[in-house]
Amino acid sequence: MEINQLKYFCALANTRHFTRTAQEISISQSALSRSINKLEQELGTPLFKRGSREVLLTASGQRFLIHAERALRELEQGRQEIESEKDPDHGVINLSFMHSLGIHILPQLLSEFKQLYPHIQFNLDQDNSSVLAQSLLAGRSDICLCSIMVNMEKLAWLYLYTEELFAVVPPDHPFASRKSIDLKELEEQPFITLKPNYSLRILTNQFFAISGIRPSIIFEGDDINTAASLVSAHLGVSLLPRITGIETAGLVFLPVSFPVCKREIGLAWSTAHPLSPAALLFQQFVINRFRK
Repeated sequence: MEINQLKYFCALANTRHFTRTAQEISISQSALSRSINKLEQELGTPLFKRGSREVLLTASGQRFLIHAERALRELEQGRQEIESEKDPDHGVINLSFMHSLGIHILPQLLSEFKQLYPHIQFNLDQDNSSVLAQSLLAGRSDICLCSIMVNMEKLAWLYLYTEELFAVVPPDHPFASRKSIDLKELEEQPFITLKPNYSLRILTNQFFAISGIRPSIIFEGDDINTAASLVSAHLGVSLLPRITGIETAGLVFLPVSFPVCKREIGLAWSTAHPLSPAALLFQQFVINRFRK
């Protein structure tokens, strides 16, 4: 079994069309067909169902795809590690992060780090907490900037800083003139928040439980900017961090007197996958940056 066979198989599984796949990977369609046929013969089972318009994975093909993609990721990671060992200043870092950190914190960190190590490259990925954890465990991500995850098995997490969460209302809202607010007072307000698989939503639910309330949630979104914009449009209220980039939306951020509403932001990595020298450089840079 050859590496190119695995690459061609994964490409075909994704494209589901021999002609388009052959064009994308720059080989002839006949060469692609021979490679797939040889792979199926080696495995002793069909991997694809051939149709007139597209090809679909068989059950065996679906199972094999998981392992093939994992094998290619491991090989690429090994190549990157060897390259970075030769010169850590020229490595590649797979960095993932929460959506909200991409507005301000992440660009600032990358800008400062690139001034010190201009030749280190980044592959960036942002997503919700559950996907971020899976990426770390699967080795697709080296380091993740995030709040602490629900399931930290085989993951390490180091605290960096704390963000206060505020009750957010439009400027003409009856609560807008208040100095602070009890979360319980928002129970009758239409509430705007993130989807359940986001760490901010998980925290929000915990604060609701502490306050003994079940507010009417009218919207569950994917990012803080959307939530803030909906509040600005007088559609409801929310519980959000005060992040650069959404403060200009004409919103009022009220401190919550009870319960204490905060979230901790940190650096996470997998304990099952050793960090490359380049990733270790970035990890130490971030730690030192927030210690200062």
